[in-house]
This record gives sequence, structure tokens and C-alpha cells, in this order.
Amino acid sequence: MSSPTPPIVIGHRGVPGERLEHTRPSYLLAIEQGCDYIEPDVVATRDGVLVVRHENEISGTTDVASRPEFADRKVAKVVDGVPYVGWFTEDFTLAELKTLRVRERLPQLRPQNIPLARTEQILTFDEVLDIAEQAGTEGRDEPVGVYVETKHPTYFAGLGLDLDDLLVETLERRGLNHAGARIVIQSMETGNLRALRDRTPVTLIQLMDRVGAPFDLRAAGDPRTYWAMRKPPELEKIAAYADGIGPNKSQVIKRDLRARLAKTTKLVRRAHDLGLVVHIWTMRDENNFLPTDLRTSRDKAAHGDAVGEYLAFLDAGVDGVFSDYTATAVRARSLWLERQ
Repeated sequence: MSSPTPPIVIGHRGVPGERLEHTRPSYLLAIEQGCDYIEPDVVATRDGVLVVRHENEISGTTDVASRPEFADRKVAKVVDGVPYVGWFTEDFTLAELKTLRVRERLPQLRPQNIPLARTEQILTFDEVLDIAEQAGTEGRDEPVGVYVETKHPTYFAGLGLDLDDLLVETLERRGLNHAGARIVIQSMETGNLRALRDRTPVTLIQLMDRVGAPFDLRAAGDPRTYWAMRKPPELEKIAAYADGIGPNKSQVIKRDLRARLAKTTKLVRRAHDLGLVVHIWTMRDENNFLPTDLRTSRDKAAHGDAVGEYLAFLDAGVDGVFSDYTATAVRARSLWLERQ
């Protein structure tokens, strides 16, 4: 019997459970702990540079709200149909964003990262590519890859800041827009992935959530939802432009009414039948994010039996995991491979 192909571990924003997300120390730690890919989310600046932030509204992850020189940049906007009030990357030049400092996005759950505030800058996508490139291959079968998510592509295109254009230009300039490059592009929308298929041979992943719908479909009046996309007819359409899917983990293993791990769905098998890989998001160690049967206490910030959750999903056949704790993911994968 042949050995199973090891599922990949994706350092989700680095290791945000131990370092500030999307920062150099976070990505370096993910690489040190053995991830296969580091994962940046990209948004655009006013001067057309891709920068790495979870969202384009940055008051929750930087010190911008305390900076008097930018007080007049606070505005109300609607992004993908959702109203926000705050500060947005598209209203700043790269030089201005570089003066800001990063802070913890989930301080109640990750108080250990609070003292790290004001120590790190916002990174550009180019700088994340540099981090992966400089990591080398010591102790690895392959170089560290970069698994990039385009955030709000329809919204940014409406501002004249096309994330696809900026991304392809960067990959071309870096000599990475070719088959075999250790680059993966993912999106919660469908249209920009369809457009990218003719512009790049790198791996494309269609993200899916348990609720809602891709904003580009909603904007076009298309009634299809993420729920519908898990069915064979829609998966066949995805297979025409993408290489895999990135579902919310609850689409692979459901939770029961008491929020315990329950039934494994048919999604992985359906995807595999169409040649699609399945990379689930997001695996985290804190009790707050774990099914109730794997929590160790009522303390939401304390760590539960995350390895047990990994093993359940690896048994379900997933091909990769987005993880906030790379070391836990790598340990769980090793244990699973030993059991095979």
C-alpha cells in the first residue's frame, strides 16, 4: 500500500496565535515551525500597491485611530454591502501606511500578543514574497510557498484598483507567473478567479463559506450561494476555472445542536471526484473555536484538544489546512501519517 500524500499546512497569516498576524515575525515563525505555505491577504493602497491586511479597514489591526495626522481620513463606507466606519487602505499611500504600527486583532482571545503592539509595520505583498524566497529549502523537500487571498476584488475594481492586475503584474515581475511556481491564489469571489484563469497557470482556489454568497454574484443579481456551490453541478463549474476549493471546515464535518463534531459531509468526495483539492479554514487551538466536545474548559482563550480536531478532518480526506498554530498542525499531521 502506497503512503498517503501528506496534506499541506498553510500558515494562516503566519502564526497569529503567537505573533501579530501578517507580520514578518509571524511568517518567519510559521516557516520555522514547518508550514508548507505562508498566507497573506492582500488589499490595495491609493497608489496601487498590494499590502497585507485581513481587511481594508485597518482600525482593528493598526494604531491609525490614535494618529492625529490621519484623523480626517476616518470615513463611512460600504464594502461588499456591509457598512463600516473607519480608516481604509485605499485612502492611504504606501508611504503613509508604513508609518503605522500593527496591533493584535483578537486581544481577548490572544492577550499574549498585546505587548507586541507598535513593534511591526504593515508588509507589502512583495515583502511576503521576499520572506518566502529567503527561507530557502534547508530541511525541506520544496521551497516555502505563498498562498495569497485577494480581498474584496469587486469593490477594489470599482475604485480603479484591480487586484488581479496588481497581482499578475507582481508575479510577472518576480518571475513567478508560471506553472510549478509555489504560488496559490484564493478568493471568496468567483469572477476574479475566472478572469485569472486565462492570465496565470498557478493554482487557483475557490473559497467557500457556510453562509452567504460571493459578492460578485450578489452584485450581478445571481442567486447562487456558498451553500449551493457545494453541490455537484456548481462544483463542476468551479472545476472549469479552479484547481480546488477552500471551504469553511463546517462544510466538511458538521456540528450538531450542541456544537459537537458530527456528520462528515460528501463535499470532499464530490470535490475529489472532479479533481479538486480541498483546503479547509481555519484551524485554531483556542476553546472558542473548537467544537464543544474538544474544549478543555470554559475559558475561551485556553487551548483545547485541537489535535483531535485535526485528526478528524484529516481522516475526512482534506488535502490541506489553514492554521493559526503551525506547530499544532504539523504535529497533528505527523501523528496522522504515522497512523496511516
